[in-house]
Amino acid sequence: MGGLFSLVLRPGRPLGNAKRYSEGLRALGFRSRLQALSDAPSPLHGLLGQRFGLDVFRRGQREIIESVLSLRDTMAVMPTGGGKSLCYQLPGIQLGGVTLVITPLIALMRDQVAQMKRKGIAAGALHSGQEMADKRAVFREMALAPAFLLFVSPERVQKDGFTTWFRGANVRLIAIDEAHCLSQWGPDFRPDYYKLSLLRELRPEIPILALTATATPRVLGDISSRLGLRAPERHVYGFYRPNLYYQVETCASEEDKDALLRGAVEATPEGRVIIYCGTRKQCEAVSEALGRGVPGVDFYHAGMSAEERKRVEGEFSSGTIRVLAATNAFGMGIDHPDVRLVVHYQMPATVESYYQEIGRAGRDGLPSTCLLLYAKKDKGLHSYFIRTSDAEGDALTYRWRALDTMIQYAEGGECRHAGILTYFRDTQRLKRCGHCDVCDPSSPRKVAVPAPALRPEPRVGPASIRRKPRADALSSKPLEGLEKLRAERIREWRLEYAQERDIPAFIVFSNKTVDDLARRNPTTLEELAAVYGLGEKKIEVFGASLLKHLCG
Repeated sequence: MGGLFSLVLRPGRPLGNAKRYSEGLRALGFRSRLQALSDAPSPLHGLLGQRFGLDVFRRGQREIIESVLSLRDTMAVMPTGGGKSLCYQLPGIQLGGVTLVITPLIALMRDQVAQMKRKGIAAGALHSGQEMADKRAVFREMALAPAFLLFVSPERVQKDGFTTWFRGANVRLIAIDEAHCLSQWGPDFRPDYYKLSLLRELRPEIPILALTATATPRVLGDISSRLGLRAPERHVYGFYRPNLYYQVETCASEEDKDALLRGAVEATPEGRVIIYCGTRKQCEAVSEALGRGVPGVDFYHAGMSAEERKRVEGEFSSGTIRVLAATNAFGMGIDHPDVRLVVHYQMPATVESYYQEIGRAGRDGLPSTCLLLYAKKDKGLHSYFIRTSDAEGDALTYRWRALDTMIQYAEGGECRHAGILTYFRDTQRLKRCGHCDVCDPSSPRKVAVPAPALRPEPRVGPASIRRKPRADALSSKPLEGLEKLRAERIREWRLEYAQERDIPAFIVFSNKTVDDLARRNPTTLEELAAVYGLGEKKIEVFGASLLKHLCG
């Protein structure tokens, strides 16, 4: 690889001189040219139409692109299908030279390059699946093009040949896709991403655009620190998907899950269906069970051979397979517009993972449903994964807290869309969406009706005060009379408390906790400690305030 990169170094180009390169950027007139662009009538819209055939920017795209064109480090959080790629494609054309795009999958690189070439935009990729002649052809095209998008994997950045080339190449912008992989607090940390800080060390003058579909403020801070970004502009847009109906069903047994799943699939006769399962064994079992009555069902997981995975991907793309049971190994790079239903047969470990996976639904803007089948056993599986992981210290604590947050989301709060927007700190906020199971529980878009299930009543007497109830031991009987009024007062307090701190209501405590509070009507901190979902920390932080509201 080193020999190939050394062949394409331009004679006389300085290697790694940050000051000289920075002065060169100014000499080329980038900033004055950008100022002229800002004074001209809608120059970005003109480029958008001429090169990409689009009439308007999606929400947030123009702001992100303007930040990149100002040569500032930029962080962009836009959900799956929100149009992240345009945020480096358009600036890449405008800035000229090479835009270096880091992306994790060869399939993603191929798709992007093919799309660019169809638009008449010079682009290429370097990856392990190429012959040497293919790589040489990429460099020849790059040398001739006034603007070129080069896609590489994070692993390739570590190679000696690449770093030698990079020091002297005419790179004007670095775009890092799936940037959450940089962070130990993200849902998919990858060591090779962590090493991307090398890019900033080698060429500190080149602006960096970090893109991801899901990142909390803590993850964004970690990404910025690891990459060495300088006062980056943060842009968080597009987490509100009005065409999606969010639905969560609590299941007392696997039989409940199976019945709800079959009902949901049968209620979705058109479009594709993805069913996310927690284990490989579960994928195969779900596929087998559904396949006995539903046509076009198959499964996908990392334990399959490369040939089998490729076959399944191809048949799902062509429509031969309509319903796919898969682990989270299936998802990155999947871009089908007509996924009408995404089911989580098992609760994911984090809200970030959950949102990233339901983001595959309804990319064409048509009504689609995201159904989470939640059971007590789900926590047990993820607890096992955490206990057997290599995580230690703060990372281990974070994983436990992330799991607890996901459980609280599943057990409910205020509007589910509103909770997601607040969780990710989207610039847009809602109080009530009108199309989730909390806002509109009788909506015709609801694809499954809960199966009847008997749940044990909670224990009564002194023991019930001292001992924390389990989720499956809570009463399933509806609240009545004073209990209903009490629950409304608790929800009012929870919403006010959450809004004051700009956190989702479900993070304060879930609807199961609301109901248990309403039934128990605690009047002391000791009694509060017996309520489901209230640990020592929460009682310490807001217990007195909650009791004052309850007793006032």
